[in-house]
Amino acid sequence: MSKQNLTLLTDLYELTMMQGYFKHKDRNETVIFDAFYRNNPCGGGYAILAGLEQVIQYIKDLHFDQEDIDYLKGLGIFEDDFLAYLKNFKFSGDIYAIPEGTVMFPREPMVKVIAPIMEAQLVETAILNILNHQSLIATKAARVCYAAKGDGIMEFGLRRAQGPDAGVLGARAAVIGGCIGTSNVLCGQLFDVPVKGTHAHSWIMSFPDEYTAFKTYADMYPGACILLVDTYDTLKSGVPNAIRVFREMRESGIDLNNYGIRLDSGDLAYLSKRARKMLDEAGFTDAVISASNDLDEFLIDSLKTQGATITSWGVGTNLITSKDNPSFGGVYKLAAIRDGQGNFIPKIKLSENSEKVTNPGNKTIYRIYEKESGKIKADLICLTEEHFDEESGLLLFDPTEPWKNTHLDAGSYTLRELLVPIFLNGECVYTSPETMEIREYCLKELDTLWEETRRLVNPHEVYVDLSQKLYDTKIELLSQMNRA
Repeated sequence: MSKQNLTLLTDLYELTMMQGYFKHKDRNETVIFDAFYRNNPCGGGYAILAGLEQVIQYIKDLHFDQEDIDYLKGLGIFEDDFLAYLKNFKFSGDIYAIPEGTVMFPREPMVKVIAPIMEAQLVETAILNILNHQSLIATKAARVCYAAKGDGIMEFGLRRAQGPDAGVLGARAAVIGGCIGTSNVLCGQLFDVPVKGTHAHSWIMSFPDEYTAFKTYADMYPGACILLVDTYDTLKSGVPNAIRVFREMRESGIDLNNYGIRLDSGDLAYLSKRARKMLDEAGFTDAVISASNDLDEFLIDSLKTQGATITSWGVGTNLITSKDNPSFGGVYKLAAIRDGQGNFIPKIKLSENSEKVTNPGNKTIYRIYEKESGKIKADLICLTEEHFDEESGLLLFDPTEPWKNTHLDAGSYTLRELLVPIFLNGECVYTSPETMEIREYCLKELDTLWEETRRLVNPHEVYVDLSQKLYDTKIELLSQMNRA
């Protein structure tokens, strides 16, 4: 986990293609690749971009150590002149990206790489590996937090994550998506995010009785006393013993704050309502009731509907693995090649499946907001040389079914370009915010979505349209391919 040089975090065919370019093409030929995804995860209406900070670090550290060269030589498929070239390899191109924490939609470039073809090819796998994972977990976290309707969500999934890196970076992404903190101490250290936790059933079981375990814990942590009450019998033993300890704390003059109980099994709706009644009758109306136990956005939504009195949630396995949708599906496709005159010649990938036909050319994205509400109206993918005026009318149309269109009146909308420069001529020109700053930005981003888009089931689709010029370019390339 401490290795910073991830240059060999790539698929072998990236390197074999690089050698092919080195041998048979102009190694300085500049190309454009777009990283994007085709479908929103979890059946939702949006995704959240996360992982850009790690992409930046990867690009900064991109180089081949001697041990890397020796390993590649030992494979017996790379020639000496190519390996000699790799010794001085560094990224020299441009990268544009959607900032971390930004709401995004299918088919729009989340990262655009403009670089010599060998460099642009090499970085494909690592960029997708980093962005696919963290964007998936950030999106899942945003859905879970939405279901909780303002209650705090803690990320508790480290022990169920697919390895240490997934646990640490997944926790970071979960915080970006809206979690108030994590149980993962290493994530807290690396990214300065809040770490929280209580105790396990083993703590209770290691003492002669439940009361003694609760009392000892309360004496040690009076300012963060959340007691796990379901080790033996939640309502007959756990909650009464917790109330006894809270009463003794109050009688001893301890100012009770950040205290309460945690439920980790059983019928959480029923148990929380009964526990709430018991706590209130004992005078502990501000005691927190938190819950864990294989929670996800759908179960939390159901428990809220049933009137559960839980106000704090610990979500583990289903969040850190995005159990119902374990992969994000981002792809990386060639979009243009620069000719000898410095012009980018658009390229297109065809497919039997229309959604896999790529958008060609050097592109950018404009987000269109309804001026009155500040909510997202649509996204517009266009060519970089195109410019739009908010004081002019704007025609939007579905690129798959172009007869479906909407006209926006002049002055009724605002525009924001989403792609920002990250690297220019190989130098990083972007400073990534702190993780908690990205979280606050993400919360504001989510507020720009209509409620219909955020709902958990059958959300409203935000349209991602093509400009007329980009659409015409795409149709012309398709026609050329068909004529060929």
